[in-house]
Amino acid sequence: MTGLLAVFWKELTDHFLSKRFIILMVLVYLAGIYAIYQASQGIRTVVTPEVQFIFIPLYWVTDPDATIQMSFVNLLMILIPIIGIALGFDAINSERSSGNLSRILAQPVYRDSVINGKFMAGVITIAVLITSIIALVAGMGIRMIGVPPTAEEILRIFAFIFVSIIYGAFWMSLSVLFSVIFRRIATALLASIGLFILFFLIQVIAPFIATAFIPDIQNPSAEMLARADSIYNGIVHISPLVLYNDSYLALLAPELDTMIFSLSASSGITPGPLSLVQSLLNIWPQTISLIALTAICFAISYILFIREEIRST
Repeated sequence: MTGLLAVFWKELTDHFLSKRFIILMVLVYLAGIYAIYQASQGIRTVVTPEVQFIFIPLYWVTDPDATIQMSFVNLLMILIPIIGIALGFDAINSERSSGNLSRILAQPVYRDSVINGKFMAGVITIAVLITSIIALVAGMGIRMIGVPPTAEEILRIFAFIFVSIIYGAFWMSLSVLFSVIFRRIATALLASIGLFILFFLIQVIAPFIATAFIPDIQNPSAEMLARADSIYNGIVHISPLVLYNDSYLALLAPELDTMIFSLSASSGITPGPLSLVQSLLNIWPQTISLIALTAICFAISYILFIREEIRST
């Protein structure tokens, strides 16, 4: 693919030198510092002599006395989509509206190199941001609680970084898709934000839809409750936010008995502390779903962009 590396390095340089990236970096770092401060205050409420993991709770613990309780992973769940959307909503339509796209394609650069290079640069930028903030939280956590992570905790953190990057790649691919579909930058941005809000509201709407399938809401049978629970899980797992939430619970909170997804007897796993292998097996469906959603969004973007008629201006 002629010109792929040229487009990639150009986009990567633009991302790291742009004011948008600096603003996002400052926002993410401030959120991480706030979250780790809360975690350091509240970690004593969850760490007991019986607890196997002491370090990784820093990523999901909050201060029970804080006015605004927000853990680090909950902040990431909101900030990663913002980062992905911010890096991709004008990837194609800005070049199209400015007339740069026709000039780029007039050079010895293949059309697929443009969209591939832009997407790769965006994903690398997301990966750098996510890895750096998680590493920053780890460093601050060691200093605050004085306990280094164990080997298994380090592996869990690396797995969490991998899932977080995939989560960010999905939002990047979704915003690139809207950037290809809509010619106006503002429309692509509003569509991306609107879908994020819709995915967020699915978790609120799902219980009402599930209970609608219970004829006798006052005296529901066990079969009705099981059916409603199945419908609820089916609806909420459409949302990438829920898929990401399930993944972080299995990786960073393996000792919690209550999770969004259930550890059923059919899986051969009983409630309790999960081993690393068990945690990875539990997040496998969620991870594959995020990868599939990312691939679908990018594939549609790729096909539409390749078939698009681009005229010189």
